[in-house]
Amino acid sequence: MTISIGLCPQIRRIYVSGLHRADRPIRDPARSIRRIHRMAGNAKALMTILNSRRAVMAALSTIVLSGCAALRPGAFNQGARDVAYGAHPRQTMDIYLPSSGGAGRPVVFFIYGGSWANGAKESYAFVGDALAARGFVTVIADYRLVPEVRFPVFVEDGAAALRFVRDNIARFGGDPRRIHLMGHSAGAYNAMMLTLDRGYLARAGLSSSIIRSAVGLSGPYDFLPLDLGVTKAAFGNAPSLERTQPVSFARADVPPILLATGADDTTVLPRNSQRLAAALRRAGARSVMLKIYPGLGHAGTAASLARVIAWRAPVLDDVISFLESA
Repeated sequence: MTISIGLCPQIRRIYVSGLHRADRPIRDPARSIRRIHRMAGNAKALMTILNSRRAVMAALSTIVLSGCAALRPGAFNQGARDVAYGAHPRQTMDIYLPSSGGAGRPVVFFIYGGSWANGAKESYAFVGDALAARGFVTVIADYRLVPEVRFPVFVEDGAAALRFVRDNIARFGGDPRRIHLMGHSAGAYNAMMLTLDRGYLARAGLSSSIIRSAVGLSGPYDFLPLDLGVTKAAFGNAPSLERTQPVSFARADVPPILLATGADDTTVLPRNSQRLAAALRRAGARSVMLKIYPGLGHAGTAASLARVIAWRAPVLDDVISFLESA
């Protein structure tokens, strides 16, 4: 069996999410796979066809993040789709349920990235599938994007969605007392701002104690100055740039936090995770875990959550272990 590889238009945008070096967007995310025209339909065959393990990961990451039919919501788990948490068309969420059903399940609220300007919840169905298969009710919400809005609106949408989840997730078998936050790239930024800056949850009528734990995958947490278009568009209006940075809100009384990144990430450099972990530890936070995965790039930390390529790095197992222990 041979297949032709390409990027769906909306995923081409997702794959370029994040900041290259200081803030520089990836110019051509499909470049690494253009030379691959025919491939076998499984990971083991790919390793035979391609000489480089990095080439394997680039190709597989693109496939997993491609949002094609096999990974659309509902492909693996029944749940609720397009549930409104606000009046705006982008204020909707998808909810993935463990196939075994049951009540009182732990909940993961996952926030995807896209430079705060792109993204769609449907494209991360593979995350909902992977986490639901491990027993977690999983919520993936859309949120308003640049240029329609700017900071802090995309974070505020996350707080509004969390309020809805807290108030309603029991109807879907989730436990509102066990809500874990998780995000990738710009979504990891949003997750850490919600976790560290108490103001967002307070204005949504929530206590910071609602967050049982938080996971950030390849997130930008310390990226001043704003020297390129991506961050200027999202944060250039902020009256205090320091207050746009998660690292500025490091404190002792935070829930358990896992920061994970790829050693080969040139989109959001690993130093972002390293600096936030260090700031949290200096502030007295007692449960901060930092993991840096050799050989993984920016997309790899999210792509490795997909069950079909979880063999590439133990990101999924590490996340599950962390969540279960929190």
